[in-house]
Amino acid sequence: MRSIIVDKSWDGRRLTRFLQKTLPAAGMGQIHKALRLGRVKVDGKRPGEEFVLAAGQRVELYVEDSLFEAPEREDPFYSKIHPKLSILYEDAQVMLLDKRAGLVCHPDEGEKVHTLLTHAQAYLYQKGEWRPGAGFAPALCNRIDRMTCGIVILAKTPEALRAMDAKIRTREVEKYYLCIVHGRMKHPEGTLCHMLLHRPGEKKVAVARSGEPGAKEAITYYRAVDERGGLTLCECLLGTGRTHQIRAQFAAIGHPLLGDNQYGSAKRNAPYGLSGQALCAYRLHFAFEEDGVLAGLSGRTFQVREVPFVREFFPDVVIPQP
Repeated sequence: MRSIIVDKSWDGRRLTRFLQKTLPAAGMGQIHKALRLGRVKVDGKRPGEEFVLAAGQRVELYVEDSLFEAPEREDPFYSKIHPKLSILYEDAQVMLLDKRAGLVCHPDEGEKVHTLLTHAQAYLYQKGEWRPGAGFAPALCNRIDRMTCGIVILAKTPEALRAMDAKIRTREVEKYYLCIVHGRMKHPEGTLCHMLLHRPGEKKVAVARSGEPGAKEAITYYRAVDERGGLTLCECLLGTGRTHQIRAQFAAIGHPLLGDNQYGSAKRNAPYGLSGQALCAYRLHFAFEEDGVLAGLSGRTFQVREVPFVREFFPDVVIPQP
């Protein structure tokens, strides 16, 4: 039972209106039923449905507690999305998502709904873990190109976002990629080191001269996994995290990625029928010891279940699971 003293603002107003305001989760049918069954009393007496309140009266309500709580309204945007996600890992702080090629990471002018972030937020909204406008919004900690597939990290909390950003900056999150390049690598393993420059207004990065203003060092460690038919499957470990790093660096040494018309040749790629570059962020190793918000990831390695272009062009290669 809850007891409420009528204040001056309700003096001379109908009891039913007062009950609508006080019991936001109750419909008018429930209010009329409560009155009929004597579950509402004013100064200890059962009022009629036309009763008018006076300031200072005591209203006693013998109803369920849930009726006092306003029901959450469904968000018209996130409630209508049917999230399509491949979740590799999830805890209260983070999610690891396997993004398919062709899906953009963030909403932009061309796409607001079918993005990795939007679907992840809709998933958390529909689970009841997040509400739009309620402070922090789940955010991606890293991003990969639209036509690149692989693992993307999502932070559910601001603490997780800050912690993961710090780990990425200090290279404690090791990022491994698989790619297919044109030609046979002269050296089966090695290090690619270039200065890359992203000029304003251009969609590509360029290999720049050392010391050129704005140029940043890019380091990629690679090893050739297999070679056949003029193509080489390579595994790469990022030493830095520059835009289009792997694509630009392999192109710079004469081995552009299969399917990459931006840094390679559309004519050369045409016979293979790929709609984008053969590049996958296939494995993450969390090379840190952590007992805080990232404790669930500490020292662990995660890998995608399958890499489509490996299955298509190197069907005999088995990518070992961590």
